[in-house]
Amino acid sequence: KMTQQMRDLQLAQARKPPGPSSPNAAKRLYRNLSGKFRVNYTSFDEGSLAGRGEKEKLRKSYLFQSNAALFEAVELQDLDRVRELLKQYSPEELDLNTPNSEGLLPLDVAIMTNNAPIARALLQAGAKESPHFMSLESRSLHLSTLVREAEQRVNELTAQVVNEAPNADCSEKEKQLKAWEWRYRLYKRMKAGFEHARVPDAPTNVHLSVVSSSSVQVTFWEPLSVNSAVVTKYKVEWSCSPTFSPLLGEAVVDTLKNLHFTIQGLVSGTAYYVQVSAYNMKGWGPPQASMPPFAIPSNWREYDGRAPRRRGQAEALDHLLGQVKTVHQHCVCHEPCKNQPQSRKHSVSKSLKHLFHPSSKFLKTLKRGLYLTAIFYKDDNILVTHEDQIPVVEIDDTYSCLLMQDFLWFTKVSCMWDEILWLRQCVTVSQSSCSCILQTRFKMLLAVSQMQGLLGIQDLGQVFFEPVKDKQGNILIVTLKEVKTNQTFESVRWVPICKLQTSRKSVSSPEEPTALDMLLLSVQDKLAYHQRSSHALSSGLYLGYLKLCSAVDQIRVLVPEQHPNILCHVKIRSNPNISREEWEWLQKMASVDEPVPAEPEAETSQNHLYQELQVAIKELMTLVNIPLPEAKDFRLYSQEVLDFGGQVSFLLLLPPSDDVCTAPGQNNPYTPRSGFLTLPLQIFELGEE
Repeated sequence: KMTQQMRDLQLAQARKPPGPSSPNAAKRLYRNLSGKFRVNYTSFDEGSLAGRGEKEKLRKSYLFQSNAALFEAVELQDLDRVRELLKQYSPEELDLNTPNSEGLLPLDVAIMTNNAPIARALLQAGAKESPHFMSLESRSLHLSTLVREAEQRVNELTAQVVNEAPNADCSEKEKQLKAWEWRYRLYKRMKAGFEHARVPDAPTNVHLSVVSSSSVQVTFWEPLSVNSAVVTKYKVEWSCSPTFSPLLGEAVVDTLKNLHFTIQGLVSGTAYYVQVSAYNMKGWGPPQASMPPFAIPSNWREYDGRAPRRRGQAEALDHLLGQVKTVHQHCVCHEPCKNQPQSRKHSVSKSLKHLFHPSSKFLKTLKRGLYLTAIFYKDDNILVTHEDQIPVVEIDDTYSCLLMQDFLWFTKVSCMWDEILWLRQCVTVSQSSCSCILQTRFKMLLAVSQMQGLLGIQDLGQVFFEPVKDKQGNILIVTLKEVKTNQTFESVRWVPICKLQTSRKSVSSPEEPTALDMLLLSVQDKLAYHQRSSHALSSGLYLGYLKLCSAVDQIRVLVPEQHPNILCHVKIRSNPNISREEWEWLQKMASVDEPVPAEPEAETSQNHLYQELQVAIKELMTLVNIPLPEAKDFRLYSQEVLDFGGQVSFLLLLPPSDDVCTAPGQNNPYTPRSGFLTLPLQIFELGEE
């Protein structure tokens, strides 16, 4: 049968361009693929092709060449070329898992020549072993047949070369002989690799963790031994018995980018034992039990049966807002407002073209007062008016009230950009009270409406956490929004930020710059803050540090500059779930009088969490510049685990009760290093959402 396969292969090669059959041929093919051939293929003029049939024929020929190149690269043990081909082409284009005429796949060649780096690269790309090798006997027989057929062919060609007179045919036979000699040596090396291989050792670092009330996750590393063949898959088994009899289930993990597996559909409160074994071409190796040996699916909320704090809150708030709107919808007090002429007429343009209209109400210079500016950016470009100015509108030119409370109120308004008209109507009802605060806030809403109308955009983005103030009495409230879509706007002018900064002519002195100049000089910092404030943490359990400081009119919270929407933190582990047993241990630790509780028993999830917490606390104290001995008076917040969307959770580390919030004038001996800032608590709460 094998002889017939080889003859069929020879006939096929006679009818189509021959594939590479030697190292020199492979090198020629590499040059062909990476140079002339590839350029010719991609530079074809569509009009020069006769039809779809010719294009399809060319495509198949191109893919055949790439598949042959991959086989040759693996056979020549050219790791760089293998990586290059895997990067250039998809597994489908390479026919990565389609056996060749000899019944082999690229992964088979890499494994049986014991080339671990190439085998791992192929496995990472999704390569599989040949389905022809259903048993050790079938693989051994197949390799023996390949070696015997290659040896027979070498003998035949040798006899022909020796007996024939030198001519063109003889020269061709010599080339074939060299190619078959090379292939004969390859098959012998593959056969020897298979015969000397042994089953793999057990996986290492098999760790079991609870990820929910109905699932556990096992993570593991590959075996330490380098003498056995490459591992191509793993088997995870689980049972309620430490003897694994009977088995409750098993699963094969053949995607080796991340060595882990989540066992789902388990019963909460039941102990499950897990073991993992590795597989190579010689079969399955011994299993390795997990550490800890078993896990009980659970969640910390089961400790006292509490429900999630935020369950139904968003729906309740939406319902409450709907009720408020319904009450005000038919209020007769709103009718005069609807027909009342506005003090500043503005266009309700539906595009950004009004930015460049001569009658634009954007301001060029600032007088003493309160202003609103909107920064829209895309990559390194910023949106400006037809006069190369950042859009600015006036809020109040006689502003004299306390700014901070008005500013914090405005940040909440930024969550309702689509409801500005309705908010204006609500504030108008109470305008007769002549309250300075209400008058200012009504003017803020008017300015927002004006900005929205001039820009033709409802969503003005996120409010920067502090206004820009100058010594002339100008105050700028800044909103920031990134434009990510490729939407094109009519007559829009995008200007590079650096060009805007260099071309703007300042009308103030360097000693006393205006608020606009200060904004332009610091615009990159503000854009960086805006981008970082939207970064999400990767899934996991974190240890956060809560530190507040108070002033006369606000409380501020310490945050890292790289994640201003999150408390200072370090990652404890990738699993965000706290099991019931772990939470019970944390409760006991929080209730003891000793500063350092007794270490939990070994080989338990509690002990693993204890070790992880020790590492995380040391890292966090170093991060915020607090000497480790001072941490003995710190406490873990034991009332709840802070849960953010199910994928991120926090344990909080608190300073002593007297030091959680530093009062004005109070000495704080430990100040964080650079890389931190303090945000108003209300701003932080909005960013956290």
